[in-house]
Amino acid sequence: MNINEVKELLSQFDQSTLTEFDLKEGSFGLYMNKNKVALKSSNEVKQAADSNIVSQGTAEVSSQTVEVKETVNETVKNETKPENTEEVISPIVGIVYLKPAPDKENFKQVGDSVKKGEVICIVEAMKLMNEITSTVDGVISEVLVQNEDVVEFNQPLFRVATS
Repeated sequence: MNINEVKELLSQFDQSTLTEFDLKEGSFGLYMNKNKVALKSSNEVKQAADSNIVSQGTAEVSSQTVEVKETVNETVKNETKPENTEEVISPIVGIVYLKPAPDKENFKQVGDSVKKGEVICIVEAMKLMNEITSTVDGVISEVLVQNEDVVEFNQPLFRVATS
């Protein structure tokens, strides 16, 4: 990856709604962070990346990956929660499984009733399967993720209509 590609990636990241971006390939590594707890300003991050990139090796990166993640994040942020619904959110980062096994039916689908504490999906994190349970009684009104999607911490997974 040359310095112009890094600058373009930094520019895209700066204009996106992403808050963190981590790229690693071989000996090359690039980490960007826009969180309020970041110790460096975006200009310092750009300067550090510009000065360190030459010595860290090369990597191929597709801007399509950034655009896909940005689109997913924008979609999640732009959705509004309908009245009388509660969101079941992911407590961890991982891969969501809507089925107990590949050959089984989904735990829950739109229109299914659900009780508080009932398992509605699994999130795999670091080879551990974490059962995600409903936080309320109600009816599944929306499934906000696809089977085997990568989910973020606090990402809504389901909407449950409450009475």
